[in-house]
Amino acid sequence: MSWYSWWTGRIRSDANDFTAVGNGRPKVALVVGITGIVGTSLANLLLKPDAPGGPWKMYGVARRAQPKWFVDRQIEYVQCDVLDGADVQTKIAPLKDVTHLFWVVWVSRGSEENNCADNGKMFQNVLDALLPNAGKLQHVVLQTGGKHYVGTSSSTWKSHGNEPPFKEDMPRLPSPNFYYTLEDILFDTVKREGVSLTWSVHRPNVIFGFSPCSLMNILGSLAVYACICKHEGLPFLFPGNNLTWEQLGDVSDADLVAEQELWAALDSSAKNQAFNISNGDVFNYKRVWSLLAKQFDLAVPDYNGQPTSLREAMKDNGPVWDGIVQKHGLVPTKLDEIANWRYVDGVLNTSLLGISSMNKSKELGFLGFRNTEASVGHWIAKMRQERLIP
Repeated sequence: MSWYSWWTGRIRSDANDFTAVGNGRPKVALVVGITGIVGTSLANLLLKPDAPGGPWKMYGVARRAQPKWFVDRQIEYVQCDVLDGADVQTKIAPLKDVTHLFWVVWVSRGSEENNCADNGKMFQNVLDALLPNAGKLQHVVLQTGGKHYVGTSSSTWKSHGNEPPFKEDMPRLPSPNFYYTLEDILFDTVKREGVSLTWSVHRPNVIFGFSPCSLMNILGSLAVYACICKHEGLPFLFPGNNLTWEQLGDVSDADLVAEQELWAALDSSAKNQAFNISNGDVFNYKRVWSLLAKQFDLAVPDYNGQPTSLREAMKDNGPVWDGIVQKHGLVPTKLDEIANWRYVDGVLNTSLLGISSMNKSKELGFLGFRNTEASVGHWIAKMRQERLIP
């Protein structure tokens, strides 16, 4: 029996833990960041006929207009700039039937102080619109990440950081971090609202998943890089440092993140807790590089240990990508929309590969896992299925 089948079976058989939530009332999800890398997985999970806690009604919020690759999902799509308080009041305050808020969105600014300000404002805007109006709101899922443990710069980690494996009770670091800002807003809100509103915080590491609308889609960006190398006859050079090439770390499959977030939203044992979420195995990019090369029929050149910048190497390849899209009849995308080279450079040139302990959520009943090598193939196949890469 698969993990998902076991899980849904448990939900149906254990009313005390799951179906009693909300006294049997229909559950209504508001997913803020619906077209992002985890938002897309949440949409797919909640729309399953056997979705835990379901059937679910779903509102999906994103700043962009509903993309073409997303239109087949049966959600109520809400185009809204959650940084704009007036827009939030107009479009989210009327959603009075929301029972569960899933916060899986963020914005990147030029400094961590600005990240704190704008991400905090977005979260506060939505809470301010929901709380006075959505009287049935039961639970808030807040997604943050592994930088909770290491901070936002290598100097912070080296001077104050926690050592892996990361555990949920490790202390915060003495530096600005918008994850802390979001947590504090959540905790203050719940304190004001009392025991009727519960919460969970989820801390994935680098996420493998599917979304051409994500700032942090490492696998999607690398697939695009491989396509360009194949099209142009370029060597498929690894652009990162020796640490990421050789050493072991872990990643988080987007579907697994969504499963844990839904589990925590429904299971009484998971209420008011913070959880790490990773696949449960380890990997290095040497192996991932071989898997990617096989997917695109490329050779893996010998790694010389010298990192290079994909942001610099790919800066003039917009017309090349346009040609690939046209040649293969792909969904129209621009290179700077579907690939984030700055993010790739950051991930592949890190000074620390994180490993997070999954003991806490396993001890409380979440036993999900993913095979990271299989995850690579799964998401590449998904991108091909959606006609985003050839």
